[in-house]
Amino acid sequence: MSEYKERRTNIGGQAVIEGVMMRGKKICAMAVRNPEGEIVIEKKDWGGLGKKGIFKYPIFRGMAAFVDSLVSGTKILMRSAEIAGEGWEEEELSPFEQWLTDKLGDKINDILIYFSVFLSLVLGMGLFFVLPVAIGNLFKSVVPTWGLGVIEGLIRIGIFLAYLWLISRMKEIRRVFQYHGAEHKTIACFESGKELTVENVRPCTRLHKRCGTSFLLFVMLISMVVFFFVRTDVFLLRLVTRICLVPFIAGISYEVIRWAGKSESGLVKLVSAPGLCLQKLTTAEPDDSQIECAIAAMKGVLEDEPEE
Repeated sequence: MSEYKERRTNIGGQAVIEGVMMRGKKICAMAVRNPEGEIVIEKKDWGGLGKKGIFKYPIFRGMAAFVDSLVSGTKILMRSAEIAGEGWEEEELSPFEQWLTDKLGDKINDILIYFSVFLSLVLGMGLFFVLPVAIGNLFKSVVPTWGLGVIEGLIRIGIFLAYLWLISRMKEIRRVFQYHGAEHKTIACFESGKELTVENVRPCTRLHKRCGTSFLLFVMLISMVVFFFVRTDVFLLRLVTRICLVPFIAGISYEVIRWAGKSESGLVKLVSAPGLCLQKLTTAEPDDSQIECAIAAMKGVLEDEPEE
């Protein structure tokens, strides 16, 4: 019998620029290495829609988590880049940037963040929903209406896999994927009941059932099922229904991820297998310095939200 007692946790995380963010129920802690090699830890309250009104309930809480992750995740990424020493403040502002700064003052950062989120959503919708619908529309004369949703789903998954493969070739993204691996390994170490040390974290798995990569894959797969029942051969109507149903599909996917994280049944292992396999692409083996950042972030959360 193992001397360590396994434990469940709801703590999740995110790889950032030269660091890791860990998030508990109420706070998040980010640990980033600055140019001097020191680990800088910052904490903040984690609020958002998830604790308000209808968004406390199943499906709707997944919608809220999706929106909160987009907004807060973008803020955290931008802040991590500042700590890591991107040197943005040192660059000379263009006349347009200077005009915006003069007009908007301190509000400019928030505006840029929300604009970035909006732009990401537009690009994501275009790449993963508009494009598959447009390509699928070419087959409407040779397949039944219900088959269009299947074709769109396969195209969507193909684009997703190609996108991940392409960005994984980039040196900068590869380093973020290493921090992603450090995040997963640290959570796995904690859940195994072992002390959070580099030596204990290093051999742990870098794959985790509650990963955002698995969530996105579930969105792709569940959308195929939902769109199978939402049938129309009118291109514009099909496009509108696809886009409008994205929050609902995200909510279902969130519930599946929550369920998978709480069970070790054979069905859960089967359902989780594709996402875990895909994580071999979106995570990489971290070095000890990256593991140290992940441990610092995890301990930052546990200091305020201790778990037995």
